[in-house]
Amino acid sequence: MGRRRRGSGAGGAADAAGIRGSASPDRAEAASRPRESLGRRLSLWLPPVLIAVGSAAQALTPADFVFAALFAAAPLVAAPLYSARATALTGVVSTIALIWLLHINEGIDLFEGTLRVATVATVAVLAVALNRVVRRGERRLASARGIAEAAQLALLPPPEHELGPLVIAARYQAAREDASIGGDLYAVQATPQGVRLLVGDVRGKGLEAVGSVVIVLGAFREAADTEPDLAQVAVRLDRALRREGRRRAGTVDSVEGFTTAVLVEVTDDACLRVVNCGHPTPWLIHPDGRLESVEPVEPALPLGLAALPAEGAFPPPVGQVPFPVGATLLMNTDGLTEARDPYGVFYDLSDRFVAREWTRGGPDGLLDAVLADVARYTGGPPSDDLALLAVTYRDGVKHL
Repeated sequence: MGRRRRGSGAGGAADAAGIRGSASPDRAEAASRPRESLGRRLSLWLPPVLIAVGSAAQALTPADFVFAALFAAAPLVAAPLYSARATALTGVVSTIALIWLLHINEGIDLFEGTLRVATVATVAVLAVALNRVVRRGERRLASARGIAEAAQLALLPPPEHELGPLVIAARYQAAREDASIGGDLYAVQATPQGVRLLVGDVRGKGLEAVGSVVIVLGAFREAADTEPDLAQVAVRLDRALRREGRRRAGTVDSVEGFTTAVLVEVTDDACLRVVNCGHPTPWLIHPDGRLESVEPVEPALPLGLAALPAEGAFPPPVGQVPFPVGATLLMNTDGLTEARDPYGVFYDLSDRFVAREWTRGGPDGLLDAVLADVARYTGGPPSDDLALLAVTYRDGVKHL
């Protein structure tokens, strides 16, 4: 198997002093929560501030000026922030405050004052109705998110953390904010041939690609346990995709056209057997921190395209590399390799990799560091689904 050897990039060391450093996404998210909670706490003061400002303006300006708009705005602002009772109370306070100010203001006639009070009271009633609509929508959204999280756990359950000498970690990041799962996938399965791993990327992203994800994962879980040859596992996945594509041709829920994937088998004699079907190459992090790209023996077609008369071997050839004690295998989808900074420059793991910092926490710490670094590099939300799988071969060896 052809391999490129790269040292750990010096650029990553400089980036360690970036916005979020090598903190995990969970820690980075936790760090952002105080800012979010502070903003929310400040926004809760906005309705009483509007009432106070309206009262002060009404008291300090000439009698023919009436600031009813500020009093009407208070319950409207309270509607998405407060409970229905608190929103109603805000409306009552706004209305009473305006009535009192108009009462002591002799420059406003009875008809005009009554009209202004009626306007504020009407807006307050509408604010309570708006509050109920908002709360109902939040409950529905929470229910939908719960269903999405359950679907993600069913399709992409967290792998076992330990399988024999292997320590395993996985992360998934969907490109769509309203989806917990998209077109990327991973799977880990202990088989008679050894632990077998899969990372793949369905053409497309988001919910429209979930159909193909289901097909690939189902076929892998069956074939990985029964096929003695890793290449034949890829053949089974290819057949499953093409068969389902023919069955659903022309239907609304037709599956996507192809899937890039890399399959890895960790043998009992500490070797990695690798089949790469048009997917980004995995990375092998050696115990000394050296980063090595595990290149395929020769290019192979993505899954679902084996029947095409195109260049690329199929069944794909199986490469083999040693898996030394203390090393970590990192598998990723193109959400990593195609991430871009604000200037359009692609993310390069080999240039940003900081072995001593990133591998300190084992495979979990490694994936957290990669995700945090990608978020820092892109400076925004992910533009593509991203799946990461890391496997460390341990045997009493301390990692860098």
